[in-house]
Amino acid sequence: MNWTWFHKFASPPHAYRLLGTMRPWLFWPALAMMLWALYNGLFVAPTDYQQGDSFRIMYVHVPSASMSLMVYSMMAIAAGIGIIWRMKLAHAVAAGCAVIGAWFTVLALVTGAIWGKPMWGAWWAWDPRLTSELILLFLYLGYMALRASYDDVQRADRASGILAVVGIVNVPIVKYSVEWWNSLHQGSSLSLTGSSAIHPSMLPPLLVMMLGFLLFFGAILCDRVRAEILSRERNAGWLIEAA
Repeated sequence: MNWTWFHKFASPPHAYRLLGTMRPWLFWPALAMMLWALYNGLFVAPTDYQQGDSFRIMYVHVPSASMSLMVYSMMAIAAGIGIIWRMKLAHAVAAGCAVIGAWFTVLALVTGAIWGKPMWGAWWAWDPRLTSELILLFLYLGYMALRASYDDVQRADRASGILAVVGIVNVPIVKYSVEWWNSLHQGSSLSLTGSSAIHPSMLPPLLVMMLGFLLFFGAILCDRVRAEILSRERNAGWLIEAA
C-alpha cells in the first residue's frame, strides 16, 4: 500500500496550503451555528423550573468546558507524537492548541463563576471540578511559558511537550471529579450511552453550540498552525518561492 498521501500531511508546505483551504469551510459554518444556538438558547428555549433564566449560561459554559478538555488532550497527543517521531508539524499543532485551549478554559471558569453565584451564593468555591479546571489553566499557561523560555525551538518543543504529556493526567480528574469526590458541581448533563438530563426542548441549541465551538476551534487552529509554520520555516526555500 502506498502511504505517500499520508506522509504529505507532515510536510509543512502541504500542511500550510491545506490548512489555508480548510479554514473558511470551518469558520463560516461555525459562526452560523454559534449565532443560531445563542439566539435559541437565550430567547427560544423555555425557562428552567428550578434555575430560572440563569441556566442559559449553560449554552456557553458547557461547550467551553468540554473544549478545554478536548483541546488539552489534542495538545498532549500532538506533543507526544512530536517527541516520539520528531515530527515538527506535530509540535506546531501542540503549540497552536495551547493558546486556544487556555482561552476556552478561561471562558469555562468565568461562565462557571457567573452560573455559580445564583446557584451556590458565591462566585468561587474550592470544589474538585473547579479546582481541577483551574489547574488545567495553569498547565496551559505553564506549557506556553516553558516554550517561551527557550530560544532553541527543538529544546522548547521537547520541554513543553513533556509537560503537556505529563499534564494529561489532569484531564480525567476534571472529567470524573464530580463522581469521585463530594462536589457542589452538578454531574454531566449529556450522556452518549444513557438518557440526557436536559429537557429535549433545551437540548438542540446546546448540541449545535458544541458543534459550532468545535468547528470554530478548527478554524482558529488552522490560523495558529499556519503562523507557527511560518515562524519555523521562515528561511525555507518553499516559503521564499511562495512569497
